[in-house]
Amino acid sequence: MKTTLTLAFGLVALASSVAVHAAEDPGLKLANENACMTCHAIDHKVIGPPFHAIAQRFRNQPQAAAYLLARLQHGSTGDWGNTTMPPNAQSSAHDLQQLVQWVLAQ
Repeated sequence: MKTTLTLAFGLVALASSVAVHAAEDPGLKLANENACMTCHAIDHKVIGPPFHAIAQRFRNQPQAAAYLLARLQHGSTGDWGNTTMPPNAQSSAHDLQQLVQWVLAQ
């Protein structure tokens, strides 16, 4: 019982911490609102690559923002293996542009 309560309190603290950081970071808030964090994390692989790895791969490429924006809008397969990222058709172009800039800044 004590272990279960400790785990439960730990999870509540973690969720609270993520919510506070999202409120402080508009890019993270946008990533959460657009379900990006379902498959990605900032610094470790979930289903898709971490945002740090995406930024590192594309940061110095002149057309990176346009390329990543198209990948977000239309979905993608192949940049990071065979896992498919679905298109973000529900997201506005403005939100997706902000997300790309936020990812590239990681």
